[in-house]
Amino acid sequence: MIQITLIQLDNYGPWTVSPKPRPEAELQILQSEIFSEVEREFRKRHGLVFQTRYDNMLAVTNGVSLGDHQKILKRINRKFPVTVSMGVGVARTAYDAQKKATMFLQQAGSSRSPDRTGMLVGKALRSISDGWVQLTHIDINHSTALTDTEPIYDTHFYIQQTYLMLMKFLLKKKSLVFYTGGDNFMAPSNGLSVADFSKVFSRIRKELDVGLKAGVGLARTAERAAHLASEGLHEIREGKVGASIVFKRD
Repeated sequence: MIQITLIQLDNYGPWTVSPKPRPEAELQILQSEIFSEVEREFRKRHGLVFQTRYDNMLAVTNGVSLGDHQKILKRINRKFPVTVSMGVGVARTAYDAQKKATMFLQQAGSSRSPDRTGMLVGKALRSISDGWVQLTHIDINHSTALTDTEPIYDTHFYIQQTYLMLMKFLLKKKSLVFYTGGDNFMAPSNGLSVADFSKVFSRIRKELDVGLKAGVGLARTAERAAHLASEGLHEIREGKVGASIVFKRD
């Protein structure tokens, strides 16, 4: 089972235009600072947070109790001019877990409602031993050559095309995927096998002519699973293994 937490800014849309539209730079700075603080707090508890729409974040939080969530919530909401609310969901797949987390939070009130402030709703795993996290660290082959030879926006477009294709195919398998910078992606992928990823990568190569490689990590926490996945990917990059996908588990 995997535990996913939805972190959503409260009444953010109305706040951005009250009493008048706020400067775009100010909004981007605030979004970045909130994300950094949320990531820092969950990291202390071995979780891992990903951006979605900037005013919404999804975190893999196996091992983080509802009590821990409440402590994070209070710290974040004391520090910034807008508050956040959280929904927590548990399921066999990352997609279903985030779906439950979203449902819990939606039932607590609208994201644009001034009455929903700093809410924590949902269900967490009873203990860390009740769940597993599988994270897949995906990397585009030879993208550095593009960075050093092509206009940067062309390279950005190429990477985002790959991202969208990964989202398309992995979502069908109830896996999530997030762009994490450079030419890297991280996929909460409970239930997917190496063969599943191989098929997805082959499909993307056929449609976009993009080669991919990945490390897959399985552990009790997101932090540990991500570390194992990155170790596997590093072995591929260093030529220590002949495969394009390496699986590691605790």
